[in-house]
Amino acid sequence: MNHRGEIKIAVREHYGQLAQSGCGCAKDSCCSSMGTNSFEQLGYSKEDLEKLSDEVLSVGAGCGSPIAYADLHEGETVLDLGSGGGIDVFLAAQKVGPRGRAIGVDMTEEMVERARASAKKMDMTNVEFLLGEIEALPIADASVDVVISNCVINLVPEKARAFSETFRVLKPGGRLIVSDIVTRGRVADVMKSDLSAWASCLAGAIEDREYLKIISEAGFEQVEIIAHSAMPEVAGFYSATVQAHKI
Repeated sequence: MNHRGEIKIAVREHYGQLAQSGCGCAKDSCCSSMGTNSFEQLGYSKEDLEKLSDEVLSVGAGCGSPIAYADLHEGETVLDLGSGGGIDVFLAAQKVGPRGRAIGVDMTEEMVERARASAKKMDMTNVEFLLGEIEALPIADASVDVVISNCVINLVPEKARAFSETFRVLKPGGRLIVSDIVTRGRVADVMKSDLSAWASCLAGAIEDREYLKIISEAGFEQVEIIAHSAMPEVAGFYSATVQAHKI
């Protein structure tokens, strides 16, 4: 098995276990199960969090709040890459209203099942959760107004393909808002071979300049970091929220 295949299996198993247990993972990673205070520190409003069930919040994962910067409008279609338990999908669905739609794509079957169950329990009919990989999105060309993602691209070995797919599904004039872990220097080779470090959102992180370059090379314009914060206890890593547009 190649290293990329091993990474995907390790990540899928890790988040599958998280979905089944509802418990957090490593405290120094971006995938921790968080309380309301932690969500607020990432940029989620208290009002938004009160709209979500405990089941959704219990497997909340992220390193930022792309929703806070997405400027979503009534009737828009939003796609969340690596939607997990669905927190950002559910918040997006409430902001775009009944004429809009929020779609989540995740490669972990247990997460998709959990998110679908939450949608049914909350009686949310303008959401959809699809099983798939973000390097090969099960989404039609030019069908989405906004793409968001929260601490997921770092888990993907083939980031250029992920952003190319994102560009493909966005409508002209569409926008990308992604929060992710990036670095201010190269990640040590020994860490890159550590599958647990991949699942903890560290080994797959790349330099901020390279991250922005890959997005630009996928065809996006006006690519910029619009928010950032340091990761406690993990030197050289930080959370960046990036915005870009498909002209």
